[in-house]
Amino acid sequence: MGLFTSIEFKSLDDLFLMELKDLYDAEHRLIDALPKLAEKAANTELKRAFQGHLRETEKHADRLESIFERIGQQAERKKCEAMVGIIKEGDEILDAEGEADVIDAALIAAAQRAEHYEIAGYGTARAFAHQLGNSYAAELLEQTLNEEKATDEKLTTIAERKVNPASV
Repeated sequence: MGLFTSIEFKSLDDLFLMELKDLYDAEHRLIDALPKLAEKAANTELKRAFQGHLRETEKHADRLESIFERIGQQAERKKCEAMVGIIKEGDEILDAEGEADVIDAALIAAAQRAEHYEIAGYGTARAFAHQLGNSYAAELLEQTLNEEKATDEKLTTIAERKVNPASV
């Protein structure tokens, strides 16, 4: 245990709750970041993908709130240091100048880093929910996990078919 940490795990319930709080913070950070990505994107399809994922991300936060309520906990955020770092790297791209298609490729790369983090987090939380016998949470987390995977695939398709070839 770190010198200044107050995290204590006495049960899988404790770990599950911490994971939910981390994901809840990550989603709120993305709700703030996605409009900036959409604004910076030059490719219309990419811009729409970011806007659509913003609406999904808002639903993801709502689902987490529903899980918190179901387990008798208040929806609370635990600072997601990983998402803070991922977004900080993305901010560098938002400030970048240059060829629009190359910047779009960089935006996709940044967004996919966030998606991959979320895929890992939601997969883990879903596994915890299953282990705890919480089928309600497991189902909602599975829905979000599938949407995160679909967004990652959509970004890959946009990159491979449109943005990357145009940036060469």
